[in-house]
Amino acid sequence: MSELTWYGHSAFSIQASGVRVVIDPFFAPSSSCTADSIDRADVVLVTHDHGDHVGDAVSLCRRTGALLGAIVGTADKLQRAGIPQEQIWNGIGFNMGGTLTHKGISVTMVPAYHSSDSGAPAGYIVRMPDGVTIYHAGDTCIFSGMELWGKLYCIDVALLPVGGVFTMDAQQAALACSMLHCRRVIPMHWGTFPVLAQSTDALQLELDRLGLANAFVALQPGQSITVAPAGV
Repeated sequence: MSELTWYGHSAFSIQASGVRVVIDPFFAPSSSCTADSIDRADVVLVTHDHGDHVGDAVSLCRRTGALLGAIVGTADKLQRAGIPQEQIWNGIGFNMGGTLTHKGISVTMVPAYHSSDSGAPAGYIVRMPDGVTIYHAGDTCIFSGMELWGKLYCIDVALLPVGGVFTMDAQQAALACSMLHCRRVIPMHWGTFPVLAQSTDALQLELDRLGLANAFVALQPGQSITVAPAGV
């Protein structure tokens, strides 16, 4: 069983079998969560180099000794920002379609459609030692390749942005769920700033329209759920 925690915006932690992955550790003041709530990490993943995703990645890696997983280019940028070179996963980072493993954690980098000042924006398929598979889409619109992830991987939980303006909105996210064949979906990248959608009501309605209402999981910052792999 894996424990999945949302810290607000796009920040998540996944724990299982004594290991922990942290993704996009930006802790918005409105979330009331801070990086200090994470006492240990084995891998820190950053989807792209915007400040609301890099967040506390440098200090978190330095404090915990975690490996930093990011695309080539962004990994170099974060090394220059203060992460020791020996803590950069694979030495230089990795790239689209590539998979790295560490302590039973397997991470595959997949595309995201957005912008980034270094490297390119990415999403991640994270497979934990207990068999749980999590898809973190990063900042992106919907795109047809998501259907391939649904065919390649048995996705237990999809973490999808729904705020609109800079990412897909609720209607796109609901359709993405049907393409991904995910068992559950947790909305992210909403409510943090006034320009973003301020609730997830629209996603609930769209999922219901597609007959996927049971997939919806509502979390508040700091809340966790327990996830079992498919078939358990």
